[in-house]
Amino acid sequence: MLGKIIAGAIVITGLAAGVAMYYLQVYHYYETIEATGTNDVEMTLLVTEQPEPILYDSFEAINATSSPIRYRACFTTTQSLSMMTETYVAFETPEPLVAPNWFSCFDAEEIGYALERGEALAFMGTENIEYGIDRVVAVFPDGRGYVWHQINHCGEKVFNGEPTPEGCPPKPGY
Repeated sequence: MLGKIIAGAIVITGLAAGVAMYYLQVYHYYETIEATGTNDVEMTLLVTEQPEPILYDSFEAINATSSPIRYRACFTTTQSLSMMTETYVAFETPEPLVAPNWFSCFDAEEIGYALERGEALAFMGTENIEYGIDRVVAVFPDGRGYVWHQINHCGEKVFNGEPTPEGCPPKPGY
């Protein structure tokens, strides 16, 4: 009888820990970002190589302090893709990261497929928004836009414990 009680306690403890970890990963650490209305969506200009706010509306965003790549945002814009391709820096290797299910405006699979098929275009939002992390902006022809953070080539190497690659800024604090 004592063995059944101990086994039951272990199972209940394991279930409670699993539920707690799920909750922490999917809900607890995320917070909603309030739109400022001025510079929530920025893309890097070809001419100056500096980020500049674009025209946008219907901005929704989430972020978490537990990781620099948990930022996700959705917006709409009236700017055309043809104007954007002539004005802003293209992002060559976009890989949208999955958002929590409850943040329903951001569908990483849909965005990724559209980028692969050329139905949407990706632009550099802000390079090294945090060391080794770029903010990427993807825009569809109908004006839907999405933003996420992605590890860049410098961050990929440094975060894996390798030396800083040539052409990358030194990691802060070293």
